[in-house]
Amino acid sequence: MDMNEMMQQAQMMQMELARAQEEIKDMTYTASAGGGMVQATAAGDGSVQSITIKPEVVDPEDVEMLQDLVLAAVNEALRGVAQQGEARLSSVTGGLSIPGLF
Repeated sequence: MDMNEMMQQAQMMQMELARAQEEIKDMTYTASAGGGMVQATAAGDGSVQSITIKPEVVDPEDVEMLQDLVLAAVNEALRGVAQQGEARLSSVTGGLSIPGLF
């Protein structure tokens, strides 16, 4: 393999990585806790886009349970979207770990 060919392959990989990173920003993942009583949706940019709480889970006497459910749903949504992003980047890099990509 000559140097020009290596440079072309590197440029193609760089373009594909940029495209994958844009796709990741648009990814979302919705997770639930408490049997669907609390749902959270996270985006690929690490933001939480929405939280939905069913009224029947709101108990003024047990605010801690609601807090735990919200926390569990948000953390699972963030983990899920991160895994989707890692899978997309892995498809570009062939599983090669490149620090700072995700």
